[in-house]
Amino acid sequence: MESNFEQVIGYQFKDKDYLKTALTHSSYSNEMKGSLPNNERQEFLGDAVLSIIVSDYLFNRFHMAEGDLTKLRAGIVCERGLFEMAQKINLGSQLCLGKGEEMMGGRQRPSILSDAFEALIAAIYLDGGLDQARGFVLPFVEDFLNQKESHGFQDYKTTLQEIIQQNPEEKVSYMLVRQTGPDHDKRFEVEVRLNSNVIGRGIGRSKKSAEQLAAREALELMGQ
Repeated sequence: MESNFEQVIGYQFKDKDYLKTALTHSSYSNEMKGSLPNNERQEFLGDAVLSIIVSDYLFNRFHMAEGDLTKLRAGIVCERGLFEMAQKINLGSQLCLGKGEEMMGGRQRPSILSDAFEALIAAIYLDGGLDQARGFVLPFVEDFLNQKESHGFQDYKTTLQEIIQQNPEEKVSYMLVRQTGPDHDKRFEVEVRLNSNVIGRGIGRSKKSAEQLAAREALELMGQ
């Protein structure tokens, strides 16, 4: 099961104990008379690793005031945000829970899943370093930012499309021009074109992110 889960998260552990600890809830550890470490210490570390990864990413991507950056980061790393990330990798199915917690629906409890997700981040950090942890975390962050309803984040593609549609004869398109990097840390370069003219370029960890950044550059060139 661990091997399958490693495929899901895109990371192979050198030391499987880090992963086992991340997946062990205190209720299970208590039933085992404390013979197995639970994930609380790793959750503590994962919280800090997550914060620096997200802070660094937002600082370099957005030219916002400190208060706006703080609000955006808070929306990403809050319990609800982490719970949704954990659900995307079906983290609940991998957890070792005590019988009582299992009966109470612990596998779908936001507090348990969000803590376990942070413990998993710490596990990857401890086993492979910050770059590996960053490669795991940032696709979730970019998915969050690409949702229109996400905490005031602007959908640059939609904004650009609405402007272009004012001239029916104009057509906007996106072209993937380059893909670089290893599987765990890929970069996608996208051009946005107005008819056949390049009006913006963007580089991101996903095609969607690169398209958003290309559209943002196009809007800046247009004075929007």
